[in-house]
Amino acid sequence: MNVASMSVHMNQNMLSQAVSLRVTKMSQDLAKQAGNDVVRLLQQSVQPNLGGNIDIKI
Repeated sequence: MNVASMSVHMNQNMLSQAVSLRVTKMSQDLAKQAGNDVVRLLQQSVQPNLGGNIDIKI
């Protein structure tokens, strides 16, 4: 392989890694947002005290 060809391959690999990392970061951000949305919805529930206490008789 000549130097120019190696340079092209190295740059393609670097770009591929950068794109992969960015997609992973976007996926992580979306998952965090979805988790925050679930927490917010649970906090706004109609009966916020439901499930706060458990009555147990033996």
